[in-house]
Amino acid sequence: MEEKKWWKESVVYQIYPRSFMDSNGDGIGDLNGITNKLDYLKDLGVDVIWISPVYESPNDDNGYDISDYKAIMKEFGTMEDFDRLLSEAHKRNLKIVMDLVFNHTSDEHPWFVESRKSLDNPYRDYYIWKNPKEGKEPNNWGSWFSGSAWEYSEETDMYYLHIFSKKQPDLNWENDKVREELYRIIDWWCKKGVDGFRMDVINFISKVQSFPDGQKEKGQLYGDKIPYIANGPRVHEFLQEMNEKVLSKYDLITVGETTHVTPEDAKQYAGFDTQELNMVFQFEHMTLDFGELGKWSDKKIPFVPLKKILSKWQYELEGCGWNSLYWENHDQPRIVSRLGDDSLKYRDLSSKMLGTCLLMMKGTPYIYQGQELGMTNMEFKSMEDFRDLEILNAYNEFVDNKLAEPEEMIRYFNLKGRDNARTPMQWDDSENAGFTKGTPWIKVNPNYTYINANSQINDSNSVYSYYKELIRLRKEIEALVYGTYALLEENHESLYIYTRTLGSTSLLIICNFTETEKSYTIPKEYEEAKVIINNYRDRANDNMLRPYEAIVYHKK
Repeated sequence: MEEKKWWKESVVYQIYPRSFMDSNGDGIGDLNGITNKLDYLKDLGVDVIWISPVYESPNDDNGYDISDYKAIMKEFGTMEDFDRLLSEAHKRNLKIVMDLVFNHTSDEHPWFVESRKSLDNPYRDYYIWKNPKEGKEPNNWGSWFSGSAWEYSEETDMYYLHIFSKKQPDLNWENDKVREELYRIIDWWCKKGVDGFRMDVINFISKVQSFPDGQKEKGQLYGDKIPYIANGPRVHEFLQEMNEKVLSKYDLITVGETTHVTPEDAKQYAGFDTQELNMVFQFEHMTLDFGELGKWSDKKIPFVPLKKILSKWQYELEGCGWNSLYWENHDQPRIVSRLGDDSLKYRDLSSKMLGTCLLMMKGTPYIYQGQELGMTNMEFKSMEDFRDLEILNAYNEFVDNKLAEPEEMIRYFNLKGRDNARTPMQWDDSENAGFTKGTPWIKVNPNYTYINANSQINDSNSVYSYYKELIRLRKEIEALVYGTYALLEENHESLYIYTRTLGSTSLLIICNFTETEKSYTIPKEYEEAKVIINNYRDRANDNMLRPYEAIVYHKK
């Protein structure tokens, strides 16, 4: 059996602080709000809390634009509040993971304020500056948040690179001083006692230094930058250096957000012997429903390709690297609306089924706030209701360039927009779902009156109680952590069936992803196996799966 590690055996819970719990009535979630809810998380059974950025920030991209890595955003509280949260979490054996944003800073960070002043400023090379090309941008790359990836700065008549918002200039990792500064920041937080880091777009830190134009597809406004920014020439050198100089000195959980990676790439980032990170987030299963306008489409995730992609990652990292498992995060819509069925009839059942499918796989599971309640996408009625920079920019770009109609874009935003994950956590059925006594920074989903934590905590049949049981099973049955994975019935159009095996222990997991009954005869060797969890109260017929049924058989 592979080496045991606490981070392999952990379940992680992601908190988006702005939307989790407001303790002071200003309509914005905060650190004290998180501290007040630690007992809820302890009861759920999670081990690690990953907190999206809480550093000082002008909030152009909700905290992912950092102006001071060693200060707390005033809306979220103070460093004393953070220290108290850390201390109270540790008292409950809960670990805290910080969100590390090192591809870029805010343009209000003191380094950038200095950098833009003059060509000979000591901080000039902390960022990526280029001369105009024929009076225009240095190349044809587009920003992730619409528009060019280059912003003109008249102080020096040059352009700086920003893969994301123009208020998020990219750091120049080629500069040794930049790397040293960043490693010192990690060390500072480790000395404070944090337990690990989720590293934002970490596979973008090394760029191809010639900065060539990208291939431009028909109908696209900008060239493809991915070959020149993702998994760049020195990325592994940088991460190995980071590991050697700081990460390896502490007992941490580390996960890199890495888009555009293959399992082969992941083996390098998160291989057991590569001395970089513990695991990565990959996005292959999250791009299956993209269309002509990228993520803005009404396509559904195709089921058989989903099974094949998830299984490919399970197989290819077996024995040599570690998977992270997720359906939701602060950048993704709610999974019950995207892949399940959020109708009154099937929301509970399909939420439980999706939870079963994910948490029984091999890897460290990540649960996003509200996922354990079966929280759903919200219908935003007009552009005034949205808050996300990505949505606002995409609307302008696609509508202004006549690539889509306004109503069409709003429909896509309601299906795929990031604001779906950012509506306030639904604590109870009081005003504003118990999230705030003030006016919430973003609208609360009206279904909080019947989807909320308070109504589920003591209900043994709730989505919350079911997630609690799934987490307990992972702790109890070693095969669910360390056992190998095997997919059965690969091309079945409705059922996701797989096994987990460790020594003589074996589990059979069957999930019906549809609202119709499906016949399935379980393999002979499981006929005497015990059913350890089932999202229906009873097991009616061994040869039939009911709508959205999930069932797990266990044999020793």
